[in-house]
Amino acid sequence: MRAFVAILPPREVREALSRAARSLPVIGVRWVRPENIHLTLKFLGEVPEDLIPRMSAALSEVARLEHPFHIEPEGFGAFPSPERARVLWAGIGEGSERLEELAAAVEEALSPLGFERERRPFRAHLTLGRARGRPTRLETVEPDREIPGFTAGALHLMRSAQGPSGVYYESLLEHPFSER
Repeated sequence: MRAFVAILPPREVREALSRAARSLPVIGVRWVRPENIHLTLKFLGEVPEDLIPRMSAALSEVARLEHPFHIEPEGFGAFPSPERARVLWAGIGEGSERLEELAAAVEEALSPLGFERERRPFRAHLTLGRARGRPTRLETVEPDREIPGFTAGALHLMRSAQGPSGVYYESLLEHPFSER
């Protein structure tokens, strides 16, 4: 099973992000469905199902040491660059440092289970779309002020699967953060 660790924004935030993305001045983009918008902390790839209990224990320990915190989507960007955009995303303003620390804690917790550490620096973002075929160009746009912030309150172990209408994501396990 293909898996990753993520934070899930509430439905109204995902819908606002999807509306804002579709108003961007770009062409040739396949938009992410609102229900699939998430904030990836660690991509795991193919994971044997018998490893899930150990992964769950490791993620539970990370979540136990974390407290809920505010995340504020901020601005749009593209990987590898706005001029040759393959992936379009919404960035994170407030909360980005906490997300970076949380991603590092997830890396540390899952490394002993055989998951390779990410070589690229962590960059908090919410993927909104992918270029179809050739890269597209993302013009500079003002961020949509109607995208609400949200509270990150749990780690999710997610499964990626193929369905009749394309890829979908399912939360297998949710590990709530400790209350203050």
